[in-house]
Amino acid sequence: MQESKLTFVVIGVLVAVVGLGIFVAKVFSGPSTPRTNREVALTCTTDMATQFHIHPNLAIFASGKRVEIPANIGVTRICMNALHTHDTSGTIHVESPEQRDFTLADFFAVWNKQLEDFGTTTPRMTVNGTENAELLDYPMKDKDKIELYFE
Repeated sequence: MQESKLTFVVIGVLVAVVGLGIFVAKVFSGPSTPRTNREVALTCTTDMATQFHIHPNLAIFASGKRVEIPANIGVTRICMNALHTHDTSGTIHVESPEQRDFTLADFFAVWNKQLEDFGTTTPRMTVNGTENAELLDYPMKDKDKIELYFE
């Protein structure tokens, strides 16, 4: 009886070690084929894999009122997407295993939102206080202050 319990424990430990090895190999190995920015943005990653780290800030205003950007967009119990939030400040954490020109559209994809979710008009956008017509195509940079206005 004691031998069968020991056998089950050993088998369980071996299965856990093999599973962990496969998980680590998947998370930390480079891509086997070129990936799009969107695929990288939606990738489950960890702090140890971060090679590119910037913090743009996004503010959205609809009918004159600030829209709260939720905490923990792109964050789960086991990992984070390369683009995510930690709080409601509007800071987008770009912590990617690859340096990319992530766009506002990539963040909206992680958030699972579209511009139409905030208003029926085409928004006006400023970046660091200057009008910008790129909208979702805008490649975010470190410390950018991005504001979308739906009027």
